[in-house]
Amino acid sequence: MNPESSFTWKDAKQIAEQIIFKKKRIRLSDLEIEVLKASWDGLTYENMAQEMSHRSEYKKYYSVDYLRGDVGFNLFRKFSEALSENVSKTNFKGALEREWNKQQQSQMASFLSFPLSSVGTTISCPEGFVPLDSHLYQKRNQIESFCFDAIVKEGSLIRIRGPQLMGKTSLMIRLLAQRESLSYRNVYLDLSTVERGIITNLNKFLRWLCMMVERQLQLESCLNDYWDTETLGSNDNCTFYFEEYLLPAIDCPIVLGLDNVDQIFPYSEVVEDFLGMLRSWHEKGKISPRWKQLRLIIAHSTECYIPLDINQSPFNAGIPLELKELDRKQIEDLIYKHKLNWDNFQIEALMDMVNGHPYLLSLAMYEVSCGKLTLEQILRCAPTEMGIYGNHLRGILDTLRKSPELVQAFKEVVASVEPVELDSIQIYKLHSMGLIQQQDNQVMPRCNLYREYFQRVLLPYSS
Repeated sequence: MNPESSFTWKDAKQIAEQIIFKKKRIRLSDLEIEVLKASWDGLTYENMAQEMSHRSEYKKYYSVDYLRGDVGFNLFRKFSEALSENVSKTNFKGALEREWNKQQQSQMASFLSFPLSSVGTTISCPEGFVPLDSHLYQKRNQIESFCFDAIVKEGSLIRIRGPQLMGKTSLMIRLLAQRESLSYRNVYLDLSTVERGIITNLNKFLRWLCMMVERQLQLESCLNDYWDTETLGSNDNCTFYFEEYLLPAIDCPIVLGLDNVDQIFPYSEVVEDFLGMLRSWHEKGKISPRWKQLRLIIAHSTECYIPLDINQSPFNAGIPLELKELDRKQIEDLIYKHKLNWDNFQIEALMDMVNGHPYLLSLAMYEVSCGKLTLEQILRCAPTEMGIYGNHLRGILDTLRKSPELVQAFKEVVASVEPVELDSIQIYKLHSMGLIQQQDNQVMPRCNLYREYFQRVLLPYSS
């Protein structure tokens, strides 16, 4: 499993229960779930037996042989049958994550086919992108209409930039859905779901790209007939496949949406060639009738920090759009959509904690609109693990701790009352995580929520 994946134990448990019930119409037992969780945590069967023997909820002792040869063996056999692949204690995480990714892609496809006119009024918990049928989507100062107009233009390229949880995916699926109403064909690909073994190999990655496009366009795969590894490079093969097969097979414009493109930025062996290829496609769209029917939408958290030839980078071409935080008027509109009657003092108190961060604002409004908590209760516990942002903050902390240099850099940011200067790569990484905002060449925490929480959890460990 990719160490930077957003795939969690909660996701794994949910997908495990789903696939077993769908295939066998049975549910996992409590003991099977316990063994699965222990395996997720890296415990051996010996560890499991020892731990269970000391817990009061277990009325009898489970031997190592029983846990390994009976419970574990049958559990992973069920997964193997349900997923039609060999699943074991050592590889089940990757197998479940692949199935989870498939469901995420399928869910995205269903959202893209949902009619935009069908707008509901149900207030749901903010998770990931805002569904097409949600009335809670907050428009961004004419950005949507600007994008809709741009996509109509032949060979267009739109670049959507913004930190995590700022609304890039929500905007992209609306662009794709809107163009579908004009009989365009749409393809949505989330690069964060690509396995590391594929995304680090240019040839595998570009073959994956072609296969995913042909599947979403419901075309027969002819990849092996066109892919010539003896005389052509990977970029040429991919471009040739689009030019000679994929584009001619569709008699209307195709909008290709590439989300989380920054997932490939760390891999220098792939990023330069891939981004250079996208730029060449855009340039071809200016002169070639065939390439004019391809329109590109690229979403990424920040600019690529790997130096690219100015003539081969897609980041200095097309139409750039940056998603920023919501302003006061947009926040008030979101409050209205949540049917909340807040006065100026309450609005300013929430903004003082989270600024205009769309996700953090929406989560607070959801909790209050459901009657679970008052705004005062939310703000009191906001920068703690017990507050509504606890899971969000812990997730960021776990990611930070994988990079000691990044921890040290962010310590400097939250410890200072003034903006500080950082290394450009550190700024890139912290900005893509949505943790900082820039003022000229200096940075400061994006909001007081991050300042207060990370002051508490990071600074006591500083030397």
